[in-house]
Amino acid sequence: MRERLKQIASQIAAAARSQRGRDVMLYLLFCFVAFVFWVFLTLDNEVQRDFDIPFELTDIPDSVTVIVNPPSVISASVKGKDSQLLHYKWGGVSPMKVKWSDVSSDGAFFLSHERLDTRVREYFGQTVTVLAVRPDSIRLPYTTLPGVRVKLDIHAEVEPALQYIVSGPLTTSADSVMLYSTGDLPHSLRNVSTEPLIRTGLTDTTSFEVKIKPIAGVRIVPDRVRVTVPVEPLISRKRNIALTAINVPSDVHLVTFPSSVEISYLVAMSSYNTEMPVKAIVDYDDVRLPGNKLPVSIVGTPRLYHNLSFSPDSVEYIIESND
Repeated sequence: MRERLKQIASQIAAAARSQRGRDVMLYLLFCFVAFVFWVFLTLDNEVQRDFDIPFELTDIPDSVTVIVNPPSVISASVKGKDSQLLHYKWGGVSPMKVKWSDVSSDGAFFLSHERLDTRVREYFGQTVTVLAVRPDSIRLPYTTLPGVRVKLDIHAEVEPALQYIVSGPLTTSADSVMLYSTGDLPHSLRNVSTEPLIRTGLTDTTSFEVKIKPIAGVRIVPDRVRVTVPVEPLISRKRNIALTAINVPSDVHLVTFPSSVEISYLVAMSSYNTEMPVKAIVDYDDVRLPGNKLPVSIVGTPRLYHNLSFSPDSVEYIIESND
């Protein structure tokens, strides 16, 4: 392999020393020089480009709560030489940081169109022409009043998949929120709710990030929460329970055959080993019904049990005297 590589290298060196090889090398050199000139000419052309500048509001006092969040970016349309804008295109756009104390006044942070335009011009430099800035101004009301804590309600419609169940109450990462406003809040405002959460076909416990329904002129902290929906599979289970006779006169004794029934039901996996009281009854008053059997009824079915059925649905009986 080494000898083969040496042979290839020798052939390339011989080709480069030949007249034809020198012509090719000279041609490639001219192509490279032409490319360099083209790059310099292109970078010297004026172009128009749009940039999204990250906007950061700094040094906000701890006593201040901004009611409206500042914009995350400032969109600027600028014109300049391609060489001047190349840094922003390929090197990344650094944040535009504005100190709170520079433009805040009583009750509002206000960055006028003129001042915002000036900030953008300073950001790009004097050699770049700023054509448009969006938004054209920034106004953020704020308050130094303490917040009011109110209860958070969950607005959700969730449905599990077949053979699954929502096995408990929905929970949130915060059960209450703080409300801030430039003025007094209405006394009737005692709770807020999440935006509607609608999900179907759930097969496992799942958490969703949900926004809190906004209120005009009010800052809600936090403005979104995680809502957890507990979902479990339903498991089939069977039990035998004794029959209980009701309305039996004191002078007789009612004996049923069989003396118990088998119940079948679906229960959440976490409650599989939890046995809730279930009563199976026969009514002595049904003795008057035709036939020689008494119908069986199930009363007090626990909410944990689903699709409960039982067998048999009627039993034979005899009546014995207590004399």
